[in-house]
Parts: sequence; C-alpha cells; structure tokens
Amino acid sequence: MECKHFGVCGSCRLHKGGYEAQHTKKTDDIVRLFDDIYKDEITPFFSLDSHYRARAEFKIWHIDDDIHYAMNPMDRGAKVVLIEECPMVIKPIEELMWPLLESIKEMEMGFKLFGLDFLSSSEGEIAISMLYHRRLDDAWQVQANALAKKHNIKVIGRSRKQKVVLGEDFVTENLTINTKPYIFRHIENSFTQPNPRVNEKMVGWALDQFDGISGDLLELYCGAGNFTIPFATQFEKVLATEISKSSINAAKKNMELNNVKNIEFVRMSAEEFVQALDGVREFRRMKDIDLKSYVLTSIFVDPPRAGMDEESCGFASRFDHILYISCNPETLKRDLELLTKTHAIEAMASFDQFPYTTHTEMGVKLKKF
Repeated sequence: MECKHFGVCGSCRLHKGGYEAQHTKKTDDIVRLFDDIYKDEITPFFSLDSHYRARAEFKIWHIDDDIHYAMNPMDRGAKVVLIEECPMVIKPIEELMWPLLESIKEMEMGFKLFGLDFLSSSEGEIAISMLYHRRLDDAWQVQANALAKKHNIKVIGRSRKQKVVLGEDFVTENLTINTKPYIFRHIENSFTQPNPRVNEKMVGWALDQFDGISGDLLELYCGAGNFTIPFATQFEKVLATEISKSSINAAKKNMELNNVKNIEFVRMSAEEFVQALDGVREFRRMKDIDLKSYVLTSIFVDPPRAGMDEESCGFASRFDHILYISCNPETLKRDLELLTKTHAIEAMASFDQFPYTTHTEMGVKLKKF
C-alpha cells in the first residue's frame, strides 16, 4: 500500500519497507514474546496489503467555511492531519468518501458536524454515521434523506442523547468460512471485526481447532455471534453469553439468518454466568435454560483488551479444551501463564487484522493434561 500520509497520519505507524516488512516485524515480536512458553510455529495469517478495512472513523475538521476529513497525527504535538486519501479502507468506502464530503458541503449539512463513521459490507452496502454537536431537527432529516438517496446509502445522525435512523442502522455482510457461506448483520456503532478477509481466516482457524471434539461448547464474550454461528455446525449445542443487549439482539438475528437452531444466547457478564453455573446465584434471564442438559467439554473466549482475570482463568481451566482469541498479546501472555498450569498449548496463530499498526490478534488452543 502507498499513501501520501505515511509518517504523518497516526493510523498507520508501521509503514517502512511496505506490508511484508511490517508483518515480519510483528511476527518476530510475537515469537519472542511467547518463546518461553511455546516453541512450535505460531501460524501467521496475512491481510490484503490495501483496501482491507470495512469500518472506519474520521474526524471532520473545519477551516473557515470548508470541511475536511482528518485523523490523529503521528506527532502528538500536532492537532490533526487533513486526509486527502485513505487506501486502507475497502474500495466501496474509498469511492464514497470524497463525493459524500462534497455533497455534505453543497447541502450545507456541515454545521457542527465533527465526525463521519463508515460501515460497509464487502459488496458495498454502506451505512454512515454523522456525528454532531447540535440537535438534529426535521430540516436535517429532510437533507439526510436526500443525501441517502443520492448516494444509495443508509444514514444515521447522532448527537448528545439523540440517534436518528433513516431506514436501517445495519449492513448485511456475506462471509465464506472454510468454503461455507454465512450471513451476518453488522450494526452501526457496535463492534464488528474490521477486516473481513482476515476475519474469515480467523474463524476458519478456530473451527479447525475444534475439529473432532465432542460435547457442547460454552462461549464467553460472544458479541454478535461472529464465531458462535459457525461453531454451531461442529457442536451438538452452544451456550453463549454477552453483556451487551444490542449485540445479543444482533446475535439472535444472525442465528435466524443462518437457519441455526442449536444456540442459546444469554445476556449476562462472564462473572454472572460463572455464578449461575455454580449455583451461587439464580438469574431470571436463565430461567428457561436447563444447564444440566449441557455436556460442556469446551470453552471459547474472546475477551476485551484487558484479557481475563485470575478468577476467569480458573473457571476456564475446568474445561478439557480451551480456545482463546485475543486482541492483546501482552494480556494473553499473562493469562497463559495461569492456563498452562493445567493445560498444554496445542496450537497458536497470529492474525494481521490491523496492517501497518502494532496491533496483532492471537489465537491459542489448549488441552487439559
């Protein structure tokens, strides 16, 4: 990927030598980090080297009567970097960005606008979120409807304590995972994997780790079912928990879209679920779920950057098989120091979800001694 903003824009901090050089550096760093607990190969999974992000957020910067896309700078002493191109976003977003900005100017919709967020499917279905420091009135809605029609997009307006949805607030993504097609509804302002091609590889690798394993699966931090839905093809039953109400609603819709019937989604934290499973507390949300009917031999976790705490690691260690996806190698290493007291690492992988940055996603499969 070539970009005129390399070295100035803070989004892509590893760019010297191109994609291959930055990926080699990240892979070497990962191998060194885990060298004392894992000596075998950490399987690397690569990204496209450009046009890989299906979700992106840009500042809107006002200079006199004009508005520009902007990003945080590499140099923290500067205010922003005005953006004239962004080859990291997938082509449908890149092709929309500049005509859209001109339309916003022409329609005089830029007053108090401070951000534009883009969410796209691989096929080019796009939802944009327009972020304002003012209340959105009926006149704005008329303009936004015209903007949506002109560019064939979905428009969501946001200001403090206000969300205005014109049409729909989601896009529908089609993924192919280990040759099987899946459909997912991705909702605006909720977490989705930003790199669809690497996401396909990551879920595919995860499925391979559970190949031939019997019993039922427990998943913590399930989000909108990105892993859960494919896992349902390999287990008799899946029990999945997530604390976000919008994510649980999306997960249930994704289950319906994929004609999957053997998953039960529960809206509760991982800590609450452990209490329910151990009989410490009773929850009304669990009243229709017969926990005793599950043969939970495997657990899948995909926690936030903070990783799991000691108590959660202790809970995970009860299961014969643990699959751990991590967005933070440092906290993963900390948690593995606990988990490897009871389990052996069978496989590790790295996934370059965020090219040209220092971030790496990791996957680890463990089996009880």
